[in-house]
Amino acid sequence: MTITTPQTDRWQDAATPTSAADWLARAQEVADVLAVDALERDRANAAPYAEVELLKASGLVTLLGPREFGGGGETWATAYRVIRIVSRADGSIGQLLGYHYLWAWAARLVATDEQIAAVEELATSTNALYGGAVNPRDGDLTIREDGDELVFSGRKSFSTGGRVADLTVLEGVLEGTDTHIFAIVPTAQEGIVFAGDWDALGQRLTESGSVEIRDVRVPWSAAAGFVDGEFQPLVYNTLNVPAIQLVFANLYLGIAEGALAAAAEYTRTTTRAWPYGGDNKASATEEWYLLEGYGVLQSRLWADEALLDAVNTEASEILHAPREQLTERRRGELAVRVAAAKLRLVDDGLEVANRIFELTGARASASSVGLDIYWRNLRTHSLHDPIAYKKREVGDYALLGQIPEPTWYS
Repeated sequence: MTITTPQTDRWQDAATPTSAADWLARAQEVADVLAVDALERDRANAAPYAEVELLKASGLVTLLGPREFGGGGETWATAYRVIRIVSRADGSIGQLLGYHYLWAWAARLVATDEQIAAVEELATSTNALYGGAVNPRDGDLTIREDGDELVFSGRKSFSTGGRVADLTVLEGVLEGTDTHIFAIVPTAQEGIVFAGDWDALGQRLTESGSVEIRDVRVPWSAAAGFVDGEFQPLVYNTLNVPAIQLVFANLYLGIAEGALAAAAEYTRTTTRAWPYGGDNKASATEEWYLLEGYGVLQSRLWADEALLDAVNTEASEILHAPREQLTERRRGELAVRVAAAKLRLVDDGLEVANRIFELTGARASASSVGLDIYWRNLRTHSLHDPIAYKKREVGDYALLGQIPEPTWYS
């Protein structure tokens, strides 16, 4: 582990970034630290406490927090690019940060103005990292009323952030109704029990294992968006899915960019020219098929970057606009664009993570080289939901002008 106290203290006397460019530079500084031993940390598969301290010390955790509470006051357009930069070095920590940004925005998505102010002041002033026990593929947590309190109980097989999160977002259904309720609670309490059982092929440091929620109590007043027991719905409430799906797309692009950069460095320094082709070259960097291969992969990622940056800007404008302004049509069109960006990054990202082995040579498959980490990370997370449904959503829009109905995945 190379993430040490001197590295987390490096920003102690540094000025807080005041522009998007400064925040991106700060994200690159974090990525530089993470890149040094990303493979070793991945193989150790330990809870990423030190990595989270790095994110906190750098200020990236409070990037979206209001400036009046000590946050960066930045936009989602900047946050998405920060996720991408961090993911180039370490996909797991890029995911942790991206999910944190979404859950840190959860209050704005569904809460009342008073709740938003209270939650953002608490989370920003304490530099808190968010996790979320909200996996819709599992059964809902059950919620029962007990006087002025709500009591959450149940189990989730995934909870990204897990033990390293300071705050956890809960979601469940009130007994005897079909009413869904979100609440934000402190993670460190007896009623939240993490199994520590996350052991996937990739994204191994995301603390995404299972969790049991045992009679966690929340005041009715903390039920996000409820006034006198009644929820006040807005189309804006449903932006959680496009927002998190765009986190995924930026995560994937970052991983793919990291893979291509690592492969190119290996080819420049280690790959040998092929001596049996009849057109022998002095070095691998002169081989036409390698130049062609890198050219094709880079072109795809540049095209994906252009699409993704445009969708990032579009989503950011919507997320920062007055909540009451959002229409179902505008929300649906954004969801389609996000789906288009995601499906491109899954297809192209996996192509990059796979083809780099052809461009680096047989010796690059050695475990010590570690190029497998990019494919493992991208392959693991891109199975989050079937990409075929994203393609269909885009097809419905392109052919029929239909927008997707808001669900937990669209």
